[in-house]
Amino acid sequence: MTLRARTDDDLDVLFGIAADLDTWEERNPQAPAPLTRERFDARRAADPGGDAVEFVVDADGRAVGAVSLFGFDLYARHAEVGISLAPEARGRGIGTAALVQVVEFGFTRRNLRRIHLQAIASNVGGLRAYEKAGFVVEGRLREHAWVRGGYEDVVLMGVLRSDR
Repeated sequence: MTLRARTDDDLDVLFGIAADLDTWEERNPQAPAPLTRERFDARRAADPGGDAVEFVVDADGRAVGAVSLFGFDLYARHAEVGISLAPEARGRGIGTAALVQVVEFGFTRRNLRRIHLQAIASNVGGLRAYEKAGFVVEGRLREHAWVRGGYEDVVLMGVLRSDR
């Protein structure tokens, strides 16, 4: 598993992940809605990530997801991390390995001292991967997210450079 820059060849896989309504709430703060390829391409062209640092997650020479650091606070030296994987890449340790690499990148190359994330409480596989990558539970926002017809807790997790 490696992290690399996105190429045009990766866009079909990344669109498939972005358009997946079954996992929408795990990846987006916006309400679920069908996503067309035209809208996906237009959004990427209009906002290529802002201040985000985005990597493609590559397994065996092909894109299987994306991981990014975003929401940088350059004064307090922290950022948020997000990851999304294609269904066939989940449960294989790929997400954990990608998180370990992006956290190391954030600490050593971007001089961050803290990286944090938010996860839907029912995303048990994701929570397990985050813990394996060194994140610890810092809090819980009770019934904070509307997910597939019901309210769910959002788990707040973080890792400090001094934890490693």
